[in-house]
Amino acid sequence: MPKKNLLSQKKRSAIHEIVGWKLPKFHQASECYVAFSAFNPEKGKLCMKKIMLGHIHGKRQQRQYGEDLVKRITEKLVNGWNPWIESEQPLEYTEFNVVCEKYKEYLFKLYRENNMREESVATYSSCLNILREWKEKKHINLFYSYQFNHSIVGQFLDYVFIDRNNTLQTRNNYLAWLKTFCKYMLERGYISNDPTASYSLVQRRNLRKSRDVIPDGLLRELHEWLEQHNRHYLLACYMLHYLFVRPKEMSYLKVGDFSVKRKTLHLHGSNTKNRNDAVITLPDHVLKLMLELGVFNNPSHYYLFGEGFMPSETYHSEKSFRDYWDRRVRKALNMSARYKFYSLKDTGITNMLRANTDILTVRDQARHSSILITDIYTPKDIKEANKCILGYRGVL
Repeated sequence: MPKKNLLSQKKRSAIHEIVGWKLPKFHQASECYVAFSAFNPEKGKLCMKKIMLGHIHGKRQQRQYGEDLVKRITEKLVNGWNPWIESEQPLEYTEFNVVCEKYKEYLFKLYRENNMREESVATYSSCLNILREWKEKKHINLFYSYQFNHSIVGQFLDYVFIDRNNTLQTRNNYLAWLKTFCKYMLERGYISNDPTASYSLVQRRNLRKSRDVIPDGLLRELHEWLEQHNRHYLLACYMLHYLFVRPKEMSYLKVGDFSVKRKTLHLHGSNTKNRNDAVITLPDHVLKLMLELGVFNNPSHYYLFGEGFMPSETYHSEKSFRDYWDRRVRKALNMSARYKFYSLKDTGITNMLRANTDILTVRDQARHSSILITDIYTPKDIKEANKCILGYRGVL
């Protein structure tokens, strides 16, 4: 084929793909049918499709049915329907809203099977709701699942980052969720390729946590203030600072989870971040405070931190720990906003390492998956030669 003809054919194919389709028309002569053209990606051009109506008896009935069919087909074409693709990949023509509802059902099923945390389900559901609200608000042409493509992903990420004025971290969080959402759709045949594949997390320069390690002097002030005003909340601070129990995990702690004899706390996998059971050492001074507060005089099924942070039969959310810290503790001690309740955990790990506690011991107490994670907390001023190793010599 001459080069000129080949280029001409490619140009026509590109034009046809841009046009996409032509309006359907009703025909009633020797044959009765509705005909329309749509871009056939396999052939690279617009192809005509006929829907015969000869089985309908009576000219009037044929015309009425044909005109209604023209309206329905036109609406489907406007929404992105393509008969040639549908015949090859029918699941890609599942309505996007239907896919979203199925995805939500999938998330809640994972949660019921203890395969996803409640916070993750809530976060993923929130991201999905924002996506659907954006689609409706901006009138995005996203009717069928196959239309969820690279361009749509880019537009949505820009909406999150620029229009909603969120941080780069939030933009990255949404992209991470989009990748899991697209994986779900790809595995089920709702899309034929991953539209997030070319997008990556944007690295933030000068990355720094929004919280700081609390200095020793301020820790002493905190202890003195809580000793006078709320010793039960002091116990909560101990749990985070010495046992490294996360606030969410703390909210599920029960009196029966503690062993006075063994001086341990048993964490149940259903409530932990990594879904694993764990046994944590209970320091003597923490156990002493629990005894002084009469914690073990309560039934074993009582939550350790109920109303007023006292043992109770009623569950209280982890939000109460942060609220009390922000509204009472931080204001009373005139603390910087960078000293958060969760700073107690960072500070506890750092100070335990600073006290020359073996890093493996700290790793196990903090339930880190790797020493590398624990080492992040190691202060630079103690990253020096280990005296135990300096004098060691083996048999070689």
